[in-house]
Amino acid sequence: MGTTARPSAPDPVPLPPGLLPGRCRTARTHLVRGVTVVEVYGTVDLASAPDVGRHLDAATHPPGARVVVDLRPVDFFDCALLTLLCRAHRRTRERDGGLGLVCVRPWHLRVLTAGGLDRLIRPATTVEEAALSALAGPPGAANKRRAGGS
Repeated sequence: MGTTARPSAPDPVPLPPGLLPGRCRTARTHLVRGVTVVEVYGTVDLASAPDVGRHLDAATHPPGARVVVDLRPVDFFDCALLTLLCRAHRRTRERDGGLGLVCVRPWHLRVLTAGGLDRLIRPATTVEEAALSALAGPPGAANKRRAGGS
């Protein structure tokens, strides 16, 4: 009997429970199997973006953090959320972590594509699928490692 080798991915670094922000009008942060999930809901615009930003900043703060942003409950978002997602992506990359994104609504996917974010963060349909993306790191990271790049 043979065994199937699992791809090597660093263990997720969960957000310490004391650093989880409290639930607010537009965001909730929780842990799922060692991955920090930031669930965003309602309307995210210039007025509500600071609350979401607080959750994303806390989630992406630890080195090696694996974070999933779940946009399924979002009714509306504008460029304020795109800015926050770009910042979260940059922060996780700088800290050798990974960011996954759950996004299923066609209108939301079109906005992500128009903003070019779909090239940075591949949208997934479930938290589990997005967590695998976050564990794998940024798109192309595995190819870079195999090729000996940094």
